[in-house]
Amino acid sequence: MSSPIPGDATVGFIGLGHMGGPMAVNLAKAGYTVRGFDLVPELLAEAQAGGVTPVGSVAEAVDGAEVVITSLPNGRLVLGVYRGDDGVLANAAPGALLIDTSTIDVDDARTASAEATAAGLRHLDAPVSGGVVGAAAGTLAFMVGGTEESFAAAQPILGVLGARAVRCGDSGAGQAVKLCNNMLLAIHQIGVGEAFALAKALGVEDQAFFDVASVATGTCWALNVNCPVPGPVPASPANRDYQPGFAVSLMNKDLGLALAAVEKNGVHAELGKHAGQVYGALNEGDAATKDFSVVYRDIAEKSGLTTGTEATR
Repeated sequence: MSSPIPGDATVGFIGLGHMGGPMAVNLAKAGYTVRGFDLVPELLAEAQAGGVTPVGSVAEAVDGAEVVITSLPNGRLVLGVYRGDDGVLANAAPGALLIDTSTIDVDDARTASAEATAAGLRHLDAPVSGGVVGAAAGTLAFMVGGTEESFAAAQPILGVLGARAVRCGDSGAGQAVKLCNNMLLAIHQIGVGEAFALAKALGVEDQAFFDVASVATGTCWALNVNCPVPGPVPASPANRDYQPGFAVSLMNKDLGLALAAVEKNGVHAELGKHAGQVYGALNEGDAATKDFSVVYRDIAEKSGLTTGTEATR
């Protein structure tokens, strides 16, 4: 049961969107037999062009599959495709390894694991970091919850899909780490945006501030990679009208999950709550589909500053 997944294994892949589609294609390119299912015909066609075999149902995707990967928007959908006569639990091969790469509630992840175990299957919650670019390049980072045996078995699959996988603990731990990380990331991105706005208001050029902060104590991913102003980091979303990347709507969703956990566990998290309010407001407008670094533009405009991005809105 704990032996690594063989290189000729059949993989059922459910959810072929911005993240799932590239991951499924990378597995097909690596030699796995990948049967993919999605409700959107265009996504099935894109995956098929990359070597994935499109199928018409969850049951057909996972029938006899040794590995089942899900990449879905929320826990309700994950549990929905697991359950029922046509679901994953009823149709996957005995002892199959289920890897859920969705970002969902910790309790939903633990429920999925318990139901999989009861059905004689193995389960990992394995949310990812790295965005669409990382999914396409196979450089994702996985935060994994589950048994040591299941984590070891998944290494060949995770090695194709990402550059790093860390077992964070037992069931639900991967989701817990993902939510904590993204709450921190949201706080960082807001802080970086406010710092650039203050520097601009004080007459400091964006590049000058970046050149110092990026190598000083203010350094962080939200500054060095996802720099929210055009110029200093040419590959950042700010240089292409904040095309995501990681959209505001997704950050808002993850913050909602994180803050629900904050409330449930009685954690004092004032900055996390403030970040939730900021991204909740952004999510109500046109910025919902922009990269979450667009928060800088909102800060700058409320500060009466010219950002250099207004003409591309």
